[in-house]
Amino acid sequence: MEIQILHWFETLHNPITNPIFYVITTLGNAGWFWIVLAVLMLTVLPKKYKKAGLTMAIALILSLIFCNGIMKHLWARPRAFWVVGQNFVVGNEFENYSFPSGHSSASFAAAVSIFMWRKKEGSAALVLAALIAFSRLYFTVHYPTDVLVGTITGALYGVAAYFIVKALMNKVPKLNAIFN
Repeated sequence: MEIQILHWFETLHNPITNPIFYVITTLGNAGWFWIVLAVLMLTVLPKKYKKAGLTMAIALILSLIFCNGIMKHLWARPRAFWVVGQNFVVGNEFENYSFPSGHSSASFAAAVSIFMWRKKEGSAALVLAALIAFSRLYFTVHYPTDVLVGTITGALYGVAAYFIVKALMNKVPKLNAIFN
């Protein structure tokens, strides 16, 4: 069933959408876009974004540890295009395993982190996270279950980070002066 879904995604390829989704998928490479955004929220953007930035940083660390550090090695699932034989390869970062999708996990960890504090900005981040997750299927880099589990676990990391930050704010009142 998953192979048929990936073949359907292949039918969407065309000269217009290919470069668009290439740019979108690269935003998720190593979480760089979300890391830069978290740093900007913590350092440059107005103070109202600091809690979201801290939450993002914690969520991204959780995603890195559990998704990329543990789960990928535990399941060691081959990449979809290794099996399907997709010719449209989007980079050389594919020496690691497929399950779960690290792009989806990091993107939803970051987007949910923002959403928990800032609904408007978080909604935009969730749309971008969904596009990044979609792009992983578009390029046959992941199976649908890789993206689904990456999305779910990423969202859970974002929620967990939110509660971690709230607990830190309650236990260490001096942090409120920095982040409020």
